[in-house]
Amino acid sequence: MLYWLTALSDGGDVFNLFRYITFRAGGAFFTALVFGFIFGKPLINVLRRKQGKGQPIRSDGPEAHFAKAGTPTMGGLLIIAALTTATLLWARLDNGFVWIVLCVTLSFALIGFADDYAKVRKQSSAGVSGKVRILFGLVIATAAAYASAVLHPAALTHQLALPIFKDTLVNLGIFFVPFGVFVIVGAANAVNFTDGLDGLAIMPVMIAAATFGVIAYAVGRVDFTEYLDVHYVPNTGELLIFCAALIGGGLGFLWYNAPPAAVFMGDTGSLALGGALGAIAVATKHEIVLAIVGGLFVVETLSVIIQVLYFKRTGKRVFLMAPIHHHYEKKGWSEPQIVIRFWIISLILAMIGLATLKVR
Repeated sequence: MLYWLTALSDGGDVFNLFRYITFRAGGAFFTALVFGFIFGKPLINVLRRKQGKGQPIRSDGPEAHFAKAGTPTMGGLLIIAALTTATLLWARLDNGFVWIVLCVTLSFALIGFADDYAKVRKQSSAGVSGKVRILFGLVIATAAAYASAVLHPAALTHQLALPIFKDTLVNLGIFFVPFGVFVIVGAANAVNFTDGLDGLAIMPVMIAAATFGVIAYAVGRVDFTEYLDVHYVPNTGELLIFCAALIGGGLGFLWYNAPPAAVFMGDTGSLALGGALGAIAVATKHEIVLAIVGGLFVVETLSVIIQVLYFKRTGKRVFLMAPIHHHYEKKGWSEPQIVIRFWIISLILAMIGLATLKVR
């Protein structure tokens, strides 16, 4: 919205700053951060009053989690409200990619909100049916993947770009949209699996958002893509503003989610943020890089899949408990140990993901 102030510029005044994506990204970051600090405590108070007993704690979970009983959930509302406000304020609203990612984020947030609401109302860890959540997620992701394909330049439409191999494109044809759906829905659920300890999910999400903010800015500039030998995707640079807003909103939320958490993100936040990362990856043609940068989310998801399949086949468990962060809890690791070490792993994976921009 503030971009339109450039119409008042003569080229040498303060209004000219609003032309620059980097300046507006900084504005979006601080707007979302301040929003989180201002509205965090009032939102938590409202959630605590409305929810009463807070998020239900699994009876078969680690014993340390029983001390968290009564902690409200749906804290993802703070992140979503902050990043939406900042994005609408600082991004160019005539950019199709911004609207695709924002709509995916809000839509998955609604799915997560419905699930959280059902859990709190029933005081049960079983919320909305998994099949229903997947169905709505597939519909949303299909629309987003198709819209992204329409906005991609003709040379990249329905193509899968491979990291490291600079000139290699795999023509997925009619399978590009299903592939994009898999990336978006998979990312949403992967972040959801990771959200199980105080601060565990939000920091890796912010690290991934920072990484993809850099990628979006780079692939959206002709000069950068020529230097890096990556494919040019016009207009994706504006997604840096969304990523900056996500980081600002995430930090505002982490202030209250740091151990011991005053509020949980809930599916409201985890599904929305995961879906956003998936949508950005599809928009920037860096879907495979998301699997590297978000490697922690991939491992968390695989641990659940392996556990379920192996148990159905043998009646035994591979892990003491899945997702894998609970396995380490059962082994005696403290919550801060798990969280900080997983943060370190996420940062390392992000650096590897960024390196694919130059390693060709």
